[in-house]
Amino acid sequence: MIVGSDLTFVLGGAASGKSAFAEQLVVLSGKGRVYLATSQVFDDEMRDKVKRHVSQRGSGWDTIEAPLDLGATLAELTPDQICLIDCATMWLTNHLLAEHDLQQAQTALLDALRDCPAPVVIVSNEVGHGIVPGNALSRQFREAQGRLNIALAAQADLVVQVTAGLPVVLKGQLP
Repeated sequence: MIVGSDLTFVLGGAASGKSAFAEQLVVLSGKGRVYLATSQVFDDEMRDKVKRHVSQRGSGWDTIEAPLDLGATLAELTPDQICLIDCATMWLTNHLLAEHDLQQAQTALLDALRDCPAPVVIVSNEVGHGIVPGNALSRQFREAQGRLNIALAAQADLVVQVTAGLPVVLKGQLP
């Protein structure tokens, strides 16, 4: 298990270093590394971001693209593996844009994380520190992301917020 946790939740603002920190936790586990990518590439900016993340991770990762259904992949993992989901924010965005029931999707994700035979590190954006969004869809997303982050933090054994590349443990203990 990673740092004694079945579920580790890493959150932070955009470009805070949260993904790099989560990747370090996974590498330190010594287990077979599985990367669940939730982003969908629709433009050059996202394509460049994905390339940077792949380069940053380096080799030794099995990458699976799972923009919506994380549960099926999580169920297939084994105890000798560890999974990094990057990130819950893109996963939630995908469900919102597909007009899925967000509460139902959240419940399914939490159940899949609970039942996963391998430890999981999940990354998410903290979106509650900014201004109130100016349109209804953005406000709906911000509220849904806040609820998802609360639920993930409640279920996780270890919760770490990363700001300016510095990890701050909110729940649990780092090794």
